[in-house]
Amino acid sequence: MLDLVLEGVRTSLGWIMHNLLIINAILSVVIIFFQRKKPTTVWAWLLVLYALPVVGFILYLLLGQNFRKERMFRAKEVEGEMKYAARKQGQSIYKKRLRLRDPELERFKQLILYNLNDGEAVLTDNNDIRIYTDGKEKFRALMYEMEHARHYIHLQYYIIKRDELWKEIEKILVRKVKQGVEVRVLFDSMGCRSMHNSDWERLEAAGIQVAEFFPAVLGNLQLRANYRNHRKIAVIDGRIGFVGGFNIGREYLGKDKKFGYWRDTHICIEGSAVVSLAVRFAYDWNYAAQENLFLEDRLFATPKFERMGRDPVQIISSGPDSQSQVIRNNYLRLIHMAQKNIYINTPYFIPDEEILNALKIAAKSGVDVRVMIPCKPDHPFVYWATYSYVGELAMAGAKCYTYDNGFIHSKCLCVDGLVTCMGTANMDIRSFALNFEVNATIYSEKTTRKLEDAFLNDINMSTLITRKKYQSRSLMIRMKEQVSRLLSPLL
Repeated sequence: MLDLVLEGVRTSLGWIMHNLLIINAILSVVIIFFQRKKPTTVWAWLLVLYALPVVGFILYLLLGQNFRKERMFRAKEVEGEMKYAARKQGQSIYKKRLRLRDPELERFKQLILYNLNDGEAVLTDNNDIRIYTDGKEKFRALMYEMEHARHYIHLQYYIIKRDELWKEIEKILVRKVKQGVEVRVLFDSMGCRSMHNSDWERLEAAGIQVAEFFPAVLGNLQLRANYRNHRKIAVIDGRIGFVGGFNIGREYLGKDKKFGYWRDTHICIEGSAVVSLAVRFAYDWNYAAQENLFLEDRLFATPKFERMGRDPVQIISSGPDSQSQVIRNNYLRLIHMAQKNIYINTPYFIPDEEILNALKIAAKSGVDVRVMIPCKPDHPFVYWATYSYVGELAMAGAKCYTYDNGFIHSKCLCVDGLVTCMGTANMDIRSFALNFEVNATIYSEKTTRKLEDAFLNDINMSTLITRKKYQSRSLMIRMKEQVSRLLSPLL
């Protein structure tokens, strides 16, 4: 039997090799005429297919095809109340009735209006925001809030590792279920590939509801790197919400020797913006679990808040199912609106041409543009593409840094000490168009100043990439950059 299988595999491979030129030609026609890809992406795929015939064919199967994403990710149901609230706020802006407490924020009303119109992101202005840049503090806060849950706990993470951190969280979840709390865990199939089926079965046996986003086709064999759910959301009782860059794993506590200290940014929100996070979770849960959480009104009721915050927040999201790249467009709009400074933390910096040019224009116009990336790669091709774009910015007059105190995974853009856009989206093409992401746009001087202070403090543990340093890089680094830059539309 085994011999027959091996013979079949050899025959199939032989047929593929014999007809590889024809296959490449067919794929080229498909890429050029039948898929709406950007010209840069088209040329990158054609280069890969013809320079690396066998490898390119496999890579295209893994990364390139769309499978008509309109069918894969059917438009998720949209709540009438959310649409109505967005339209109502939009009308208030058009009629100049919406007033922000801080007069300096008035110039950002166009961004608020864009998020309402394109992302149905309702602005709430009663939010208390706590910032976490350290994994131990973030997970201590998350577990504290979970321990005090009375009605439900919803967790959504791209990566969950089966290590001591998850075991501690799992114990709390099992304990809360026994107390009558509803618990749902939504995970991404690729991000959680180190977990075993028995881990999820154990949760379900304990009464925890589990849903897998975009499951692997053959056991743990995940053939699709695109369309991953990269969101990290926790909602507790509709009262507390967490969103940001931390996944669940020991490395996020700084316990992995390869990365060292893990610098990230996460926020805890108490206020009406939590309802928007609850809705975002429900959209993804409904798709993955084939269950309509919107029938459960109690999950979206606005509870009584203990902390009376005053920060205006819009929860924005984007992904392959979105008509527009809302998060990317928020980044771009904020860059254009900056008058004093732009501070960016991102582990991966592979911007499209429009964002790159906007940053270069800002730097050359006297705006204090600063970008901070890691000093070490976790994905080599992505890192060297990142370094090439950062180098181009440095040559344009921006101040660019490599973070030396471990690994920086924070995804945060602060403008003029007034507005911040932060969450799960990196400053790269994958986050803009291929992954499901969620960010908070925060219109608050108090919160933005805190995040800018954290950025400025990180500079003390970073190395400035000067023009001289960038120009003197070795031939090997230049070659890595060039190859990675050519592949950047695919990364």
